[in-house]
Amino acid sequence: MDDAVHVAITRRVRPEHVSAFEKALTEFARDSLHAPGTRGVQFLYPAPGSGSNEYGILRTFSSQEAREAFYTSPLYLAWQESVRPLVEGEAECRDLHGLEAWFRDPSGRPPPPKWKMALLTWVAVWPVSMIVPRLLIPLLGGFLPKLLLTGVVAAGITATLAWVAMPLLVKLAHRWLHPPGRN
Repeated sequence: MDDAVHVAITRRVRPEHVSAFEKALTEFARDSLHAPGTRGVQFLYPAPGSGSNEYGILRTFSSQEAREAFYTSPLYLAWQESVRPLVEGEAECRDLHGLEAWFRDPSGRPPPPKWKMALLTWVAVWPVSMIVPRLLIPLLGGFLPKLLLTGVVAAGITATLAWVAMPLLVKLAHRWLHPPGRN
């Protein structure tokens, strides 16, 4: 069984320090990838024109021990200190476990039961996995080799789930996923 630990960190950057933060983030990511047990890092930048100043950092570690060692390391502590003047408040840090990444509640409540997350994901995957191939194969099937076409269809399904189906379904099902009064 894979013991990988996935962590989502959110930072709010002061608008006047966006360039400096992005440069510091890139340098820190490059340097931090050599830390023991670090498997990868990804950035989520605010959408252009959104007015948001929230940046996401997704990190993967080989184990809980590697995660804890990283977040107490001199490298990480120095990074925190160096960006303090560039950001608003403290970093928000959450461990992500499988489907929970889709179902984050902004109020900080725990994720819904796994059966609800799985059911809603299935509700999204089923129609998307039927619609996307029906749209893309007639358009591209005559131009692309079968292996490449399969990859394009998979990318279409993934993109539709990530940016359309899952955000929409999670929003529509919010009260079912996070009933009032549930802590």
